[in-house]
Amino acid sequence: MVDQNAVLTALKTVQDPELHRDIVSLNMVRDLAIEGGRVAFSVVLTTPACPLRETIDTDVRAALAGVAGVESIEIDWGAEVRSTHREGGPKAIAGVRNVIAVASNKGGVGKSTVSVNLAVALASLGARVGLLDADITGPNIPTMLGLEDGLQASGQQGLRPVEAYGIQAVSLGFVLPAGTPVVWRGPMIGSGVRQLMHDVDWGDLDYLIIDLPPGTSDASMSMAQDALIAGAVVVSTPSKVSVEDAKKAVGMFDRLGVPIFGVVENMTSDIFGRGGAREAADELGLEFLGEIPLAAAVREGGDSGVPVIVSQPESEIAQAFIHLAEQVAARCSVLQFAGEAGTL
Repeated sequence: MVDQNAVLTALKTVQDPELHRDIVSLNMVRDLAIEGGRVAFSVVLTTPACPLRETIDTDVRAALAGVAGVESIEIDWGAEVRSTHREGGPKAIAGVRNVIAVASNKGGVGKSTVSVNLAVALASLGARVGLLDADITGPNIPTMLGLEDGLQASGQQGLRPVEAYGIQAVSLGFVLPAGTPVVWRGPMIGSGVRQLMHDVDWGDLDYLIIDLPPGTSDASMSMAQDALIAGAVVVSTPSKVSVEDAKKAVGMFDRLGVPIFGVVENMTSDIFGRGGAREAADELGLEFLGEIPLAAAVREGGDSGVPVIVSQPESEIAQAFIHLAEQVAARCSVLQFAGEAGTL
């Protein structure tokens, strides 16, 4: 008979590579059962998008290999996404555990493309995900998800989430007929973002991705001041001008007290260059979250309403978005635990 204390002692030697604490003290080991030489238990990760599951699996099996009597190991993998919490911060969005902003100070760098594919990638990894189109005057999310502009314009229920590719999406474009301009002053934009966050029934979400418009004005400020934001992803192309604007976005979030998960380089290519965003991340002391190669399939996906993560899931570009989703989810978990430990 395998000794239960010996199993737990062995498992205490296994650390979560991101959180740098053992998986037993993190309450990741659950439902331990021993029957003869068979050892079975659950490992509950901090996110279904954990990029280091295979590493943890290998370490667990290596640790238990030295326990007398162990003949077989059965692991049931699960995940529980914790909620962002900061003392004295803005109120959370009802039903949403973590809000992630996607931003840049410059237009045309692909924020909406990154937002859509990031959201769908997180959902494909098992997370419950929402996507909020906060570009009030230029909502593109309906088109990029293959949803009709104005699809909720004639209903009596008002603006509400629409499911597409496993995510819950909300955009002002759902209640505006195609081609209708939104001519709003700054305070109205801020109020609109606030209502989209707090007046919509989001249900139960692990992550809400907010696709912000370019710039450092009302939409971004309202988001940061009126909702608890887990962190921001700053998008840049490799060009010097784009990197300069990305740095301004970083400065904005610093002033607003929003943690920054890191910088992602979009449209990496021989045409636009490569490495500029990585260098900026290093200079600013931020995580570099990865490169998204320039590819016609990404543009085609946005135009057709079928994101590349769906249309070509095995492609290099889709795998780049999966990698980005894993990195963002990991950074979210790390900052949550850092906040709980009082080290933020």
